Amino acid sequence: MTSLDKPTATDQDSAANSDPDHDAQREAKAVTEAALFAAFGGVRGMVETVLPGLLFVTIFTLNKDLHLSAIAALAVSLLLVAVRLISRATVKHAFGGVFGVAFGVVFAMMTGNAKDFYLPGMIYTLGLAAAYIGTTLAGVPLIGLMLGPVFKENLSWRTRNPGRKKAYAKASWAWGLILLAKCAILFPLYWWADTAQLGWVLVALKIPPFLLCVYLTWVFLAKAPPPIDVFAEMEAEEETERRRKKT
Repeated sequence: MTSLDKPTATDQDSAANSDPDHDAQREAKAVTEAALFAAFGGVRGMVETVLPGLLFVTIFTLNKDLHLSAIAALAVSLLLVAVRLISRATVKHAFGGVFGVAFGVVFAMMTGNAKDFYLPGMIYTLGLAAAYIGTTLAGVPLIGLMLGPVFKENLSWRTRNPGRKKAYAKASWAWGLILLAKCAILFPLYWWADTAQLGWVLVALKIPPFLLCVYLTWVFLAKAPPPIDVFAEMEAEEETERRRKKT
């Protein structure tokens, strides 16, 4: 074979890019990425999660006024919901932020301790970590319950797609352990640090652990078998039944 006959690197890359398996894998990764982005709120959801707490700790650091800090945090949460309603975007992430801030405000106002603004969220994080680990040990990993409908597979992964169930279990373990590590940092600070110190650490720990969890979930699911589209199966069965009745 002459040098003219030998495939070039460009030819090899083109062949790889045109390979059906390669294209299917790349499409699966893109679908997984898009689904995770939608399920966990994307950049906008992260901003809505961080902003109320950031505003609270900033105002409290400057003037030590619990009431002003709490009212400002709650007001910005409500504003974020209003913006979503006006733009007709999904409000589930913004509403989650409002409820979280509202619980924190009520708790802090009742006790008079500004640090208690953060306590409901910390308890929720601990409970969520326990839920991820507990459901995985029970054989129904929470990530699978959350993302099954997003991927149109519902609970088919439990009995019909063992590779995917394993990926969901790994992802749920990752979420549970990372959130437990976060709690191991925050709860001692709740007792030892002042409000401003705890608040700034909480703000700093909002996004990085979350992004790490989402990234690991993407890695595990991108390597897993594709989801079984149970909705498409049901539609096919209905179409087959209609044709059978016509004949």
